[in-house]
Amino acid sequence: MGQEIQQAFDYWHIQNPNQTFHSSFKPYLSKTFYKASDSLIPFKFYAFNNFFLTKTLNEKPEKRIWYQLQLHPLIDLEGGQDLLTNRFVKNVTAGTHLKLNINNDFTFAGTIIGGNIQQPFFLDTNFTNQKISPEFGQTYGINKTGYSFVDYFGYLSYSPNNNPYFNLQAGRDKHFIGDGYRSVLLSDFAPAYPFFRINTNLWHFQYNVWYTWMNDPSLAGGIKNNFANKFGTFHYLSYNIIKELNIGLFENVIWRGTDSNQIRTFDPAYLNPIVFYRPQEFAVGSPDNSFIGFNINGRIFKTAKLYAQIGLDEFFLKEIRARRGWWANKQAWQLGAKYVNAFKIKGLSIQAEYNQVRPYTYTHGIVSQNYAHYGYPLAHPLGANFYEYLGIINYRHNRMQFQIKGNYTVIGKDSTTNLGSNIYLSYVTRPFEYGHKTAQGIKTEILQSDVKFTYYLIPDLNLRLELGYIQQSIKNSKGYELQNPYIYLGLKTSFWNTYRDY
Repeated sequence: MGQEIQQAFDYWHIQNPNQTFHSSFKPYLSKTFYKASDSLIPFKFYAFNNFFLTKTLNEKPEKRIWYQLQLHPLIDLEGGQDLLTNRFVKNVTAGTHLKLNINNDFTFAGTIIGGNIQQPFFLDTNFTNQKISPEFGQTYGINKTGYSFVDYFGYLSYSPNNNPYFNLQAGRDKHFIGDGYRSVLLSDFAPAYPFFRINTNLWHFQYNVWYTWMNDPSLAGGIKNNFANKFGTFHYLSYNIIKELNIGLFENVIWRGTDSNQIRTFDPAYLNPIVFYRPQEFAVGSPDNSFIGFNINGRIFKTAKLYAQIGLDEFFLKEIRARRGWWANKQAWQLGAKYVNAFKIKGLSIQAEYNQVRPYTYTHGIVSQNYAHYGYPLAHPLGANFYEYLGIINYRHNRMQFQIKGNYTVIGKDSTTNLGSNIYLSYVTRPFEYGHKTAQGIKTEILQSDVKFTYYLIPDLNLRLELGYIQQSIKNSKGYELQNPYIYLGLKTSFWNTYRDY
């Protein structure tokens, strides 16, 4: 779900919290926000329950099977000038989204897209090696003529007898945990993956369990058929203590599909939806990679939300207290705040966020079991060994939107040794046991500003014009400096998030 639509949910939920909607787990189930009111949203937006280009069949009598069909065209057209290389770059993406709802208990939704994309210099450096896009997966070609791709995602959803308590889904898509712009637990940055999910809503609790099939390209030499299989199981329990306060508990385990002795498939030991993985790993003598985390958010002053996350890849209290910089103190933190209708100005929102990830977090001794999919991190786009400050000021009035976003990041790049930034290196290759600190290595500062004006031509279609300017500045302790300005104009109906700040 794109940030432009997420803004509407933020305005609604911050101003009118309740104990049945859980804002920190995305995608949202429509049954959890069917009472959402657009009267709290001071701007035009893609409606919560959108019926644009929808046709209902067999609507009466009620006992008959009825169908609801929605067809949504998708375009993402953009042209821009990379001022560093003085080169014009373009993005031509098109597709369609189809949704079929039967009796409100069975839903099929599918999206197919394809196109040709070029990247400004500061983004193309991430494509060069493996030609993998975080939005669309494998691409083909070179940046000079454009990277071509075809991708698909969607799901089958079933809620038996239209009940509000249990929902089953199978599909290929992404998930996101948290209330921030980033997530240090699970984000929508990496490409889509196949999954099977069980969603349970009881009283003030929501519990999601999902099983995934992912890929590791690290030893494939850029050949897609040689990508290694890897699997994951995820649990997220969310509890609305009161309307204004929510806490969540997250855990997952990642394991490779092959090892030196055998070809593994989905491990039945991880099918149990209520087991804790650390004890389970120990019981079966498993070398797999587990990760736990906590999420909390709370409303204050009726127009603001505070949120925080902590992720624990390893946790030994004795070593943390010793403060000796042990390599296996692998943790991640997030602190943030959102303020809507800021200073009593309708449509003005302000967001501030801090993220920090210690060296070697998300890594594993066996690279294919790291916390990543298809060449990209499953949590923060920068991997590990960094701290980041970001701020977003957004003003929306009727069909117009003006946004200023800034990021300041300090990351410790690896030199000739593995200092914990690249999560595709095994932590076995660390150079020493103690004395590790965040942003160690080649200190690299990244300062990025993004100014964007948007005009919504047809809000119910999410059809919009975008005019933007991005300036990225990089310098490091070795004397390297680079300024990369980029200006662009786009016409879009897309819903997915496109990250350009990594």
